[in-house]
Amino acid sequence: MKSVIVASGNPVKINSAQIGFESMFENEKFVFEGVEVGSDVSDQPMGEDETFRGAFNRANKAREQFDSADFWVGIEGGNIAHTDSEMEAMAWIVVLSKTKMGKARTAGFFLPKKVIDLINQGYELGHADEIVFGQNNTKQKMGTTGLLTNNVIDRTQFYSQAMVLALIPFLQTDLY
Repeated sequence: MKSVIVASGNPVKINSAQIGFESMFENEKFVFEGVEVGSDVSDQPMGEDETFRGAFNRANKAREQFDSADFWVGIEGGNIAHTDSEMEAMAWIVVLSKTKMGKARTAGFFLPKKVIDLINQGYELGHADEIVFGQNNTKQKMGTTGLLTNNVIDRTQFYSQAMVLALIPFLQTDLY
């Protein structure tokens, strides 16, 4: 049985990692553990670079603290401001093993103006969502994608596809 440390206590992120690993490696058994580690980036990362760095830092810190595991996963959501009135939400996923790194970015989608205004005032995306939509704890439930799509794509689904893509180097070992 292989051990996967997910650098988050958020059940959505842990579940997304589990879905990705079990989809890609159907004949293997895994045990998943979520641990809280810092990202060393802003609470609301802005731009591709800061968001990727947050995911990498989380995975790397988890590897440093739990070095006996087989895999370490970092997931970081961020935003890309395209203009004063347009902002794209996305996330980076980094998977580390002792010898390799897999990485993938989620799809991106554009946020409504009310949410952008709150982010520009310093709110994290999840907190902005809670204000705009009047719901609590959305980061551990449907997330922004679920709120905006009426749960056609919830936060777990949003992360799961990118998780699968981040695992390609571990599945196609002869190519990576």
